[in-house]
Amino acid sequence: MKRTTSYFLIAIAALAISFTSCKKKLSDADIKAAVEKVLTADPSASGATVAVEKGVVTLTGALKDDATKAAVEKLIAGVKGVKSVVNNSTVAAPVVIANDDPLTQAVNDALKAFPGISATVKDGIISLTGTIAKADRQKLMMALQALNPKKVDVAGLTNK
Repeated sequence: MKRTTSYFLIAIAALAISFTSCKKKLSDADIKAAVEKVLTADPSASGATVAVEKGVVTLTGALKDDATKAAVEKLIAGVKGVKSVVNNSTVAAPVVIANDDPLTQAVNDALKAFPGISATVKDGIISLTGTIAKADRQKLMMALQALNPKKVDVAGLTNK
């Protein structure tokens, strides 16, 4: 009876070893490839990047909002081989576009330093006309971009 029990225990141990050795452990590169495949399928995750070490996925980059951040983390956690997710991603600050009236006033104030330049503002787009010295062009663009317009159209602007 003891001999039968010993053979039985040896058989169980052999089966356990064979089952665990058949299980293929995924490498970090395999996990990263799988995670990146999942992320590329989701357009809202386009700002995310990942690194994998010992099955732990570290998520970085800027995402649209907190809901997207949580959804991307959940997607990654569901990938085979992922042990845990460290979510170091950030939420991108919303772009605030100024209303036309205050924007028009701010543009007019900025243009006082640039004689010969005029501008119109429509739907958050500043359209410039006139002639400007090449050295002043960058200063003007920096001043106007600081006002957060949708766009600065320089098609009507020429260099001296």
